[in-house]
Amino acid sequence: MSWLDPFYPIVGHVSLLELLVPQGARLIQLRLKDMPAPELRRQIARARDICAVHGAQLVVNDYWELALDLNCSFVHLGQEDMARADFAALRRAGVRVGLSTHDDAELETALAQGPAYVALGPVYPTLLKQMPWAPQGLDKLGRWKRRIGDLPLIAIGGMTPERAPGALAAGADSVAVVTDIVQSGDPEARCRAWVAATESARR
Repeated sequence: MSWLDPFYPIVGHVSLLELLVPQGARLIQLRLKDMPAPELRRQIARARDICAVHGAQLVVNDYWELALDLNCSFVHLGQEDMARADFAALRRAGVRVGLSTHDDAELETALAQGPAYVALGPVYPTLLKQMPWAPQGLDKLGRWKRRIGDLPLIAIGGMTPERAPGALAAGADSVAVVTDIVQSGDPEARCRAWVAATESARR
């Protein structure tokens, strides 16, 4: 069994993180966009403290320098961010790094950095943004997992509580979710549904 929690919500504001962590989100990513530097710093520091209180693992998307400065222990980088990141500095600080992948070449690039996990997506069609990649499907999740072995694999893209068991059965160690939580009328209740679905599937 992977050390990663099987439910991995990704949120765009610390206020949503503050709602979800008490509902059982033990692994959560803060993906901030288009904010002034002081607000970025405030939100990451606040998220760090909330997660510490609740025993959750915060993953900081993209802003690896702020993560280092604020003593955060985990960052996530997309392929375009990897070229700018100082992996040696992250390793020296003991910061774990998760990396996005979409095709074989990107997987090889990611594996060369010794990541804590790799993410594959989009598994299903996603409403979040236009993607240059077709939906990857569950079969590719299985192939990816066979290639990477014990390294944890994250499934992302078009995920719902109903689809999560299939992704976990296909080889994913954790299921990342954005839209299904963010667009819910009751994100706290949706979070609880996700926790129940993923814990049941893992058992």
